[in-house]
Formats: sequence, structure tokens, C-alpha cells
Amino acid sequence: MSNFRIRALQEFSTHRAERFFEENRPVSEYFGQNVFTLEKMRKYLSPDAYAQVVSSIREGVSIDRRFADQIAAGMKTWAVEMGATHYTHWFHPMTDSTAEKHEAFVDRDAEGHIFENFKGSTLVQQESDGSSFPNGGLRNTFEARGYTAWDPSSPAFILDNTLCIPTVFVAYTGESLDMKLPLLKSLRALDRAAVDVVRLFDRNVRKVEVMLGPEQEYFLVDDAFYRARPDLQICNRTLIGHTAAKDQQLEDHYFGTIPSRTMAFMKDFETNAYKLGILLKTRHNEVAPNQFECAPLYCEANLAIDHNLILMLLMRKVAKKHHFKVLFHEKPFDGVNGSGKHCNWSLVTDTGVNLLSPGRTPRTNLQFLSIFVSVIRAVYEHNYLLMSSVASLSNSYRLGGHEAPPAVMSVFVGTTLDKVLRSIEDMSDYGEGDTERERLSVVSEIPEILPDNTDRNRTSPFAFTGNRFEFRAVGSSVNVSAPMYVLNAAVAQQLRRFKGLVDEKMAAGEKHDDAIFQVIRQFVLESKAIRFEGNGYGKEWKEESSRRGLKPLDSVPEANKALISPETVRLFAEDSILSDRELYARYEVQQETYTKKLQIEARVLGDLIVNHIVPTAIKFQNTLIDNCRGLRDLFGQEKMEQMCSSQLKMIEKISRYVDSLRRDVHDMIEERKKANQLQDVTARATAYCECVLPYMGRIREVSDKLEMLVDDELWPLPKYREMLLSR
Repeated sequence: MSNFRIRALQEFSTHRAERFFEENRPVSEYFGQNVFTLEKMRKYLSPDAYAQVVSSIREGVSIDRRFADQIAAGMKTWAVEMGATHYTHWFHPMTDSTAEKHEAFVDRDAEGHIFENFKGSTLVQQESDGSSFPNGGLRNTFEARGYTAWDPSSPAFILDNTLCIPTVFVAYTGESLDMKLPLLKSLRALDRAAVDVVRLFDRNVRKVEVMLGPEQEYFLVDDAFYRARPDLQICNRTLIGHTAAKDQQLEDHYFGTIPSRTMAFMKDFETNAYKLGILLKTRHNEVAPNQFECAPLYCEANLAIDHNLILMLLMRKVAKKHHFKVLFHEKPFDGVNGSGKHCNWSLVTDTGVNLLSPGRTPRTNLQFLSIFVSVIRAVYEHNYLLMSSVASLSNSYRLGGHEAPPAVMSVFVGTTLDKVLRSIEDMSDYGEGDTERERLSVVSEIPEILPDNTDRNRTSPFAFTGNRFEFRAVGSSVNVSAPMYVLNAAVAQQLRRFKGLVDEKMAAGEKHDDAIFQVIRQFVLESKAIRFEGNGYGKEWKEESSRRGLKPLDSVPEANKALISPETVRLFAEDSILSDRELYARYEVQQETYTKKLQIEARVLGDLIVNHIVPTAIKFQNTLIDNCRGLRDLFGQEKMEQMCSSQLKMIEKISRYVDSLRRDVHDMIEERKKANQLQDVTARATAYCECVLPYMGRIREVSDKLEMLVDDELWPLPKYREMLLSR
């Protein structure tokens, strides 16, 4: 194994910066060239077929099957002209990744002639194996049938000469087996609820869209080092490894000059992304060494999530050409900052108004406050569910640390808006006087808030940043559909409640604006406990959040239970986003995924320790023993003991460490065996969390101590300084 590390270092030294995708023209000239956009549809489809697709995209109208063949023919013609030879239904199973099965366009007629064929029925629907993906019991092994169905709201695209058609994935019985379908349902629910509230102010609004911008953080490691680390290969994180003498403590990496190899990689995947219609805007070094970030411009949420998944796929593909491995794991390296995927979320009307942008007049501010406090009220009402939506084994290594939000929900609104909300809180019950003027005078005090008008709080899991909310607790490796459909459903619920309360007050004789303001104040008071403007890393917030009744995310198996709570079932039932059966299936999938990932990590760790670390330690120990024996033969026992006192202590220390490792690995394996016997998914996940995971921490600690004792030339695995600081 030690030879692997040496070879990795030698191979790394040969890697240089290279460009593979060179475009010597402005991005605007090739942006979206590999996407079947509306502009291209107008060219390749009949007017009626084009109108069908546009209505489906803009109004959610089902496409008439009579036009399916026309649409498919136009899509095939464009794709073949672009060099595509295959097509696939591209979908999002419950795996945090995407899936695809390629079919060739080529077909044969009755006379044996070869031609390209693509039918409307194939475009709209295909059959897939619904039992071979995580399904939580919705599909038995012998019940294989599932269906993928076209999602026209996300355009088809070409990747590696394959026409990729975004789809949903459902069981034979119609239940969702994917991440996209509940997302689409949540977006429709939020649209309806938001329109009802906004029409209190503007009767011309017909649609409200969720806009999303996911910031993607990631690490790069040379693929030679990656291949020499079984833990990185299998688990996407280092299970052992002592921190480097220098990593991020000098704060000299963030926004620093991008290394040349990394820049070449970035330019290549950005070129590919632009061709696929992904508008990447920002790239920079992140805080930790060899950690980076890319961020897109905001777009409609469904499309933004598809773009993020395509981007992750592109980055992996392009990285291979540059001898890199992209690590999307939330905590691939211990002791340095982990990676998140901050989700910037806002609501925009079809009239072009960002509903989370405060206005210049009392009336526009009244509209802003209606939406703003409804979002905060939603986060308060479902704070634990929102945190549980980002709970995973990999994110649990990051959340709660000082590089990520605390594992308890809070909302940061900034100094200006905090003062406004407090002033609304502190008002009287308006029993006397010109109450409407009093109330609106408070609203009119809100200035136009620019994005940089107030300080930002990086310790807040859910922060308002001027004209949008930023959900900062989302992990870097995930499909963000789950936290988004939870957030969308929660906000839709509170917007409906807001509209219902306003209607009740107006029916009781309250004036329009006065009724709205009363409900705003009610929501401000009801959600007060979730707002926090201070340091979320401080010990005092942990105590304060407990006093406020905010439950922390202490255990992933426990957090997963929020998915099947009565409150969650009611929430998703209100808009038929997920049934109780679908929710329980997702709960089972999440518990099983946690268990399986931890099981894999424990097995890999045991292999590393038993087959690589312990033999290496013993080999070095024997070298020390042989040296002491040689000195004893030369100088005698007494003199040797004087000369070798430190070596003898080191020999003893290594023996203790080796014994500790062997004992802990054995005990960890026994605990794993006990856990595997448990049939209940929650009991098994809990046993892994409480009984197996602690051993992994102890084993790592001892192994890392050995790394600092053993001769550097003998150590079998690439070290942190090599993986993080070699550019």
C-alpha cells in the first residue's frame, strides 16, 4: 500500500493545466446551443404543437396526445441535426443523483431499411423498473413496473450525443418514486396560494414563480491521490487522516488567485454548462484549501434544480480529463471547512415583481410584509421538518460546526427589518384613535432595502439577504428538491392561512388594509421565537433556542421521524403533494440510506485499519525494535536503555495504539452485526448511529496519532498536506 502513495505522488507531479473545450467567441453566441429551447421549438414544431408546449410550460396544461407525434418528430429532427444518436428519459430517483437508460433513434422498417425513429408515445411516457431504485416498499421485487413521464417545463438537452428528456418517475400505481414530482406539485400549490394573497394588492397577477439559485461548493483532489485512498473512492470522504500543519488557519485561500489547473477545469465545465443553458455567474476559491464554489444566476426552481444536477454531472465528467476528482461530500476532510449548497429562494410574479423586495410606498410594503411574514411563519411552524429535510449522514458531519449553520433552525432578517418587525410587535391593540394611520405609518417607515443594506449572518440556517431568503443548511451533495418542496409546501400553507384570516376580518367589517395589517401583526407575534439576529455559534444560542422550544438536529435517524409526523402528513395532504404512504416510503428510504452509508463507512474503516494502518505501525515498530537490539548488542543493555529511552517509549505507545485499534475494530464489527439483526428500519439506523458511529470516531483519533509517529515513507495513504496543498 505504501507504494501506492509513492506512485500517486509521482503521477501527480506529471499533471499540468490543459484546455479541452476552447471557444473563441462570446458566450452569448453559443449559450443554450444544446438545449431544445422555445426558440428552437418554434422552428421545428407546427404552430399548434408549439402552442401546446407553451401552454403546458406557462399554465401547466396537459399536452394533447394528438400533438405528441409532431412534437417528438420536431425534437428528433433537431437532436439528430445536433449529432444525437440516442435518447433517454432523464429522471431523479430517491438517490440524490440522476438516472438514464439510453435508446437508439435507429430503427428498421418492414423492408429492412434503417431510419431514425422517435414516436410521441415514447416522448411522453416510458417504462422503467420501479423496484430497482429506492422505493420504501412502494414496489415489491416482483412488482417491477414503473413509468417515466415527460416534464415539458424543463427543456430537453443533448449531452454526450444523447437527447435527454427531463421526466418524473412514478410507480405502476401512480405513486411518486422520484424527487421531481413532489417538487412540481409543491410549486403549483405555492403558485395558487401566493396568487390569492398578491391579488389582494394587484388583480392583474395570474402566476407566481419560485426562483432559486443553488450555490455549489466542492473540493478538488488529484485523481492519483483519490485512487490511492480507498475511503475517498468508496465513501467520498477521508475516514482517517491527521490535519496538515497548515490548512486554512491563515485565511489566505478564500477569494485567492485560482490555481492554473483549477482554472482550466473551471473554464471547461463552464463552457459545457453555457451550451446547456446553465448561466453560471460566479467562481471563486472557498475557505478551505482546494475548496471552490460556482454559482448560477437565479431561474425558475424546477429548472434551477435540473441545472444543478446537470452541472454536478458535467463537473464529474470534465474533472476526469483534468486528472481531478470532484468531491461534493459535505465533509470530505476533517478539521477544515465542509461544503454546503446555499439555496437562494424568492417569489416573482408574472408582472415582474419580486415579492421579497420591499417597496417605496406603504402599499407595496404592505404586500412585501404579507409575503415576508408568511414565509417566516412557515419556517417557524415547520422548523424541525425543514432541518430534517437537510439531514443526512454526510451533512451531519458538517452541521453544527463553526463553518456551517447550527443544527437548529432560526431566521435572520437583518437590522432594518428586525426594527420594523419589533415596532409592529410593540404596538397596542388599537382600541382607540386613528388605528389605520398608526398601523400604516409603521409600514411606511420601511426604506427601499438594497441587497447590501444590512449585514449578513453566516451562522443563520435561514437568512434574509435583501430580496430573497438563503437556506444555508442544505448539503453540497444532495438533490435540493426535498428541502425545496418542504419549504414550498410550508409557505403555501401559511399563505392560505393568511388569506383566510384576512377574508374573515374583512367579512367582519374591517377595512382592506387594516385587515391585512392585523394579520401581519398576528404572524409576526406567532413566529417571534424563530427570529434570531445574534451569533448562532455561541453557547448562549443553544440555551436560548431550547428555551424558545426549537428542537436541534441531534440525530439523523431521529430527525427522519419528522417526515411521518401527523403535522407533516397534514401539510403534504393539503395540496396532495405526497400521500401518507409516499411519506412513509421516503422515511424508510432515508433511514435505510443512512444505515447503508454508515455500514459502508464502517467496513471500509475496518479494512483500512486492519490491513493497512496496523501492519504499517507494526512494521515501523519492528524497525525501532531492531535498532534498539542493535544498540544493545553494541553497547550493552544499560547503555542501550539510556540511548533508546525515547524509542522504547515510542515502541510502547505504538503497542498501546495497535492494541486499541484492534480492540475497537473488533467491537465495532460486533456492534454492526447486532445492528444488522434488527428488522425495524428505525431501530437499525438508531443502532448504527448510537453504537457503531462512536467507535469510528475513536478509531480515527488513534489512527491519526499513529500517522504522526510512523515514518513518513512508510505511511500507506496520501496525507492531508498532499491532497489539500498540492496544486
